[in-house]
Amino acid sequence: MKILLAVDGSECSEAALMAAIRRPWPENTEIEIFSAAEIPMLPPSDVGTLPAQYIDDIGRASREKAEAVVEEALSRFNELNKQNIKVSSKVVVDSAREAIIEEAESWGADLIIVGSHGYRGYKRFLLGSVSQAVSAHAKCSVEIVRAQEQ
Repeated sequence: MKILLAVDGSECSEAALMAAIRRPWPENTEIEIFSAAEIPMLPPSDVGTLPAQYIDDIGRASREKAEAVVEEALSRFNELNKQNIKVSSKVVVDSAREAIIEEAESWGADLIIVGSHGYRGYKRFLLGSVSQAVSAHAKCSVEIVRAQEQ
């Protein structure tokens, strides 16, 4: 079984990570811990031009953050998981919605595990819902994990 575990460093992705760690998986299960480094939306070029170095710096910072998130998740998984599971990791620079779906298809995932921020109203309108988009468009099963409210 191939599991794509999407993480972003949030409390919700921590819940998804812990769900994957605690679950008893069948023999020969593989888990890929995955993150997409999204570049923030920049103003159109006719509004004003940002220096190329600024745009490069934003991209580099976003990728470094995603790499740190994946490295931390991989470390926690290896520390806490007691099963014999092959675990790998990957970071791409792309929109999380598209990247998760594309990676699941190209890697041949049987299941995607993703956290849900649970945004409502205006925040959901502005930020969208990665978990909703993934569940609607993925060609494999999707498990959406919510963080426990404190």
